[in-house]
Amino acid sequence: MKLQQLACAVALATSGLFFTHIISQAMAEPETQTAKAGVIQPTQAQSLVARQMATLVDRQHYLPMRLDAKTSERIFDMYVDSLDPDHSILLQSDIAQLKQKYGANFGLALKTGDLNPAFTIHALYRERIKEYYDYMLSELKKPQNLHQQNVYVDTDREKAPFFRNKQDQRTYWNKVLVSQLISLTINKEEEAAKQKALKDDPSLADGQNLTPPEDLTPVQTLEKRYKRQLERISRLKSDDVLDKTLNAMLATYDPHSNYFPPVDAMELNRQTTLQLEGIGVTIRPERGNEDYTKIETIVDGGPASKTGQVRAGDRIVGVAQEGQPMQDVIGWSSQEIVGVIRGKRGTKVTLKLLASGAPMSQARVVTITRDIIQEEDSGLKYRTVDVQRDNKKIKVGVIEIPSFYLNYRARSEGQNYRSVAEDTANALIALSKQNVAGIIIDLRNNPGGSLEEVVKMLGQVIKQGPVVQIRDGNGNISIFEDTDGGQQLYSGPLAVMVNLASASASEIYSAAIQDYGRGIVIGSTTTGKGTAQVQLDSLAYGQATLTQRKFYRITGGSTQNKGVIPDIKMIDIYFDQFGERKSKNPLQWDTIPTAPFKREGIIKPYVAELQKQSDARRANDPQFQFLQNYVNLAKKTVDEKRVVLDIDQRKTEITQLEAQTLANENRRRQATGLKPYANWQSYQAAMDALSEARAKMKDATRPPLPEEETFVTESAKILLGLTDMQKKQATAQ
Repeated sequence: MKLQQLACAVALATSGLFFTHIISQAMAEPETQTAKAGVIQPTQAQSLVARQMATLVDRQHYLPMRLDAKTSERIFDMYVDSLDPDHSILLQSDIAQLKQKYGANFGLALKTGDLNPAFTIHALYRERIKEYYDYMLSELKKPQNLHQQNVYVDTDREKAPFFRNKQDQRTYWNKVLVSQLISLTINKEEEAAKQKALKDDPSLADGQNLTPPEDLTPVQTLEKRYKRQLERISRLKSDDVLDKTLNAMLATYDPHSNYFPPVDAMELNRQTTLQLEGIGVTIRPERGNEDYTKIETIVDGGPASKTGQVRAGDRIVGVAQEGQPMQDVIGWSSQEIVGVIRGKRGTKVTLKLLASGAPMSQARVVTITRDIIQEEDSGLKYRTVDVQRDNKKIKVGVIEIPSFYLNYRARSEGQNYRSVAEDTANALIALSKQNVAGIIIDLRNNPGGSLEEVVKMLGQVIKQGPVVQIRDGNGNISIFEDTDGGQQLYSGPLAVMVNLASASASEIYSAAIQDYGRGIVIGSTTTGKGTAQVQLDSLAYGQATLTQRKFYRITGGSTQNKGVIPDIKMIDIYFDQFGERKSKNPLQWDTIPTAPFKREGIIKPYVAELQKQSDARRANDPQFQFLQNYVNLAKKTVDEKRVVLDIDQRKTEITQLEAQTLANENRRRQATGLKPYANWQSYQAAMDALSEARAKMKDATRPPLPEEETFVTESAKILLGLTDMQKKQATAQ
């Protein structure tokens, strides 16, 4: 499946308001203390920043929630859950003892800079996790029964109780071991079948080098992973404990306040300056499952972004240097993975990527050429698409906006800089000169960015008036308005495309267009991130962002949690898997008074008929049929909260899923005049080859994938349909 799955988080901001994470260079030099003989102690600077952050969250967070004994217990729970998200390492007795001793004072201790409770709990966790891996290694030496019919292991224990005793705990551990061996055995067989398919038909590789994995038995692979985890534990530093502690505190308040130790802060700063020699991604341990490291953000215009195949949220499960075999990196720390991904400009690195929650059989391999990431390679793109209507080709403009970017550092230093508002203005002018029948603003997968830029961009298409309201924790409301005196760069037909990964500033833009009736909003409900963060870049150690404001539509409703609901709904390819509504402790939806404004158009009377027409077209479109079937299959996989411990039954289930997936792909291919794939292995090999081929294409020459472009084509048809209806209505009057 080649869908661009971008979740929120690029580092962009301005004017002290942050709609995504923005981190400047750390103000203090790294001061970490490595574990010695199993002991890790906080440094003086870390104790000081703990006190600073606890004081700030207590007094300056948007929520009027004091850091008292009640909040301390919530922070304690969040901290324990961040260490042991599956509730499988610590016992109920451990939790009871720790909570009795530290619960009511856990957060309060941070206000005095006392990190000892957090470090003591972490020490016990390290002791228990070592027991886990030692036990699993010992069990690996014994024969394991992979044919336990009608026996299952839970794969989602987030809300499950901690085990009461070691016997129950180890029974679960044994089930996990068997499940992992079953998965690895099946994966190895499937990889061998794929390599055979490539050998039998080299054309499947399409001339690409599809690097095979290391040749290890399932037991060898698991043994390697477990030992690597044990080694990783021995390399933990005080920064790791501090990171967990302060982010547990911040996550108790909301999902978008974050603390970054110096290494992470400086790393993100390199990304924002676009001067990083590497592949252009930021990575962090996956929340809730630290066996995996995930791609958190992708630098616009960087080598990873240009492949079109690296997605925010992907797990990195393997890395191969040029000419070397693939290394399994499950269990590696993010710092270790950064070390192997980075390299000199012009060299290549191959990543094995897996969408979160997907079976290992669906992992894909992407080869990326390292480079210097330049700002010139990033940003907005525009083009035209031709739509057949009444036996004529009608041209519609498309402006693809990956983020609301602004190099505010370069601007403040008097250097040349790019801004998305300026690029959008140029695109609107260029498309208008081509006499397009309408323009689509594509904000799909746009995580947000600069408030200043989105205000300017709305001013380009509306006449005048307010565009967004901001409220702070004290209830003070600020209104941001279009101040260009009623000028419009473009006044023609307009549509805005959004999806679940459209966040923050994207929601401000689409909401304003919708409220003014200036254009029609098409797609699926957006993320629902209606909060703004301030940057804390003068801390004693590291940096942070803190939620201090919420933004609201000019009609008074918040985009927080609910997001922006499109006028015309199309399939949600993410089926509501993430976003604010799935986050822990999100701020709630609410309203404030409406800001006085004058609507510029009327869309609502046409929505029902436009939706009916779009539904009919999409029902007969092979690309939308493919996407709908894909979502239906994916939902079944995600909804499964347990797996069977019988390898034959597991194979049957996987084979059925693969057969359905292959049939879905082949129906699409036949409907579009392409030759169907002979089997699953051929399909997987061809998909790997396609990924590699696209990775080598220049961004300007890489064609959009058909399942992505079908949204653009349908949006153009909807926009033209709206224009026709409005013209008929005007004529009738």
